[in-house]
Amino acid sequence: MEGTRPAPHRSGLFYGWVIVAVMAAVGALSMALGSLNFGLFVKPMGDDLGLGRAVFGWAQTTRQIASALTAPAVGALIDRFGARLLLTLAALITGGALICLAFITEGWQLVLLFGIMGIVGMSGPGALVTTVPVAKWFVRRRGRAYSLMSLGIPVGGLIFVPLTQILIDAVGWRMAWILLALMGAGLIIPLVLLFVRRQPEDMGLLPDGDLHPAVAPVPTDKLIPGEYSWTREEAVRSTTFWRLVFVFSVVMLATSSVAVHRIPSFMDRGLDPRIVSYATALDASAAGLSTFAMGMLLHRVPARFVGAGGFLMLALASWLTIVAADHPTMFLAMISFGLGIGVLMLMQNYLWADYFGRRHLGSIRGAVMPVTLLFGGAGAPIAGYVRDFTGTYTPIWLAATALMAVSTLVLALTPPPRPAGEPVSPTPEPATAAEKR
Repeated sequence: MEGTRPAPHRSGLFYGWVIVAVMAAVGALSMALGSLNFGLFVKPMGDDLGLGRAVFGWAQTTRQIASALTAPAVGALIDRFGARLLLTLAALITGGALICLAFITEGWQLVLLFGIMGIVGMSGPGALVTTVPVAKWFVRRRGRAYSLMSLGIPVGGLIFVPLTQILIDAVGWRMAWILLALMGAGLIIPLVLLFVRRQPEDMGLLPDGDLHPAVAPVPTDKLIPGEYSWTREEAVRSTTFWRLVFVFSVVMLATSSVAVHRIPSFMDRGLDPRIVSYATALDASAAGLSTFAMGMLLHRVPARFVGAGGFLMLALASWLTIVAADHPTMFLAMISFGLGIGVLMLMQNYLWADYFGRRHLGSIRGAVMPVTLLFGGAGAPIAGYVRDFTGTYTPIWLAATALMAVSTLVLALTPPPRPAGEPVSPTPEPATAAEKR
């Protein structure tokens, strides 16, 4: 891992960087597939179909519930077979469901189709099929790899969020769904089939492009010297595991109550939809740049402190979302939210691997995601009901701000776990990612 003594490297390009590039491209294209751009559809679809805001919250929740139910199996399948076929299946399912959205007439159809999209979750900060593969290919350089992978999100946001609003204005929301599905899924599938591989050991390599100290090819059931990987059973017996589950569940609950509804809320206040779409694109850019910058910082600053800073930024962004009444404040709220979400994405992807190792990472995160996604899924419909019954999002968003502040404190006070039988070091916790353990 980063911060350990240098290891010899192979000459030429390490294939792990190809994996990073492909996952960055998938992240960019996923911005077209009902993720960040979904908020732009809420007002036109709601006005056309006569739907309340709670229905759109339930759509997001159903997607997360479906992902939660399948996450344990998906995580185990990634550990065993890799993400290539699973990611291809996810793109096919998501693209097909988005095309079907063009033909809906009732709210239950919207909820059902979003649930189908979540069967093999591809979007969101903790999607197993896009993030676990990168952790499998890197240990010392994991922070840098996630940083470079994160650059796909601002590129995708800058392209697809404004393009979504342009398409809605030009051809209507129904045709916009079809065109976005064809662009997103049509590009993801060939990229994944051609380039994604399970882990470096399958190709006779080691993580980070290191040379095997003795001989190659490397046995696929072995780990590099000095790397300790917890099994899922060991991890769930750790108090650190459950503290992280609490942190991510609470912050996902809080952010989901704000993320979908802020866009139509800004439109309700009379802000121009096209300008809101530009601000949403900057949100995605800020998220990617935040992940990139903080990933580069992880070999110097303990991950839990980086995460705590990001959660504080989310709390600030939620408060700004409440008070925004003009375009400059709306831009500031969007950018701040993106900066915080970038850190949340990094922590979801990095912290579990850093604390518990990579060999059983899919299974460990597969055990975590049902809890975090179910909690996170509750936020959007709750916020929708609050707005439908009170006419404002303010009460739920104030509660979300407080929850983010609590998550900040708990994460800052959660150091890495120690494997059973490991002696406690009398020295203070070092700053590097590897030495923190």
